[in-house]
Amino acid sequence: MRKLITSVAVATCSLLAQAVANVEGFWTTIDDSTNEAKSVVQVYKHNGKVYGRVVQLLKNKNATAKIPGNPPTLGLDIIWDLEKDDDVYSGGKVLDPEKGSVYRCSMWREGDTLKMRGKLGIFFRTQTWQKNTTFKPKSKAAPTPKIPKVK
Repeated sequence: MRKLITSVAVATCSLLAQAVANVEGFWTTIDDSTNEAKSVVQVYKHNGKVYGRVVQLLKNKNATAKIPGNPPTLGLDIIWDLEKDDDVYSGGKVLDPEKGSVYRCSMWREGDTLKMRGKLGIFFRTQTWQKNTTFKPKSKAAPTPKIPKVK
């Protein structure tokens, strides 16, 4: 009986640890300078890697990315190729659509917030995104990645 209880406790703790580290879902991005909600990004997995797509713009609804072709920011994948490493996802890229710059990135979950860190050389900037529970997607299926063409 003691072994059964121990096994159940270990399995429960393992499942809780995985749930805490899960970054998939909808996240509200916060503008660094104004501290206001800016967009909603869907973070999703595809073939074992993590991606992020802008699914709603809360400010400039007609924004375009400053990359070749100036595509609309809405619907643009801004995060790609992140891989899980313990409780951190790293090894991927993040696009700042307003600047057209691509950075190495990592992300991790802290409760109902997602920490997104963009890195360039030894410099980095970390944003805190809030869990979004109000966005209603048109489809429940995870998107297929469309990595944008950048310089």
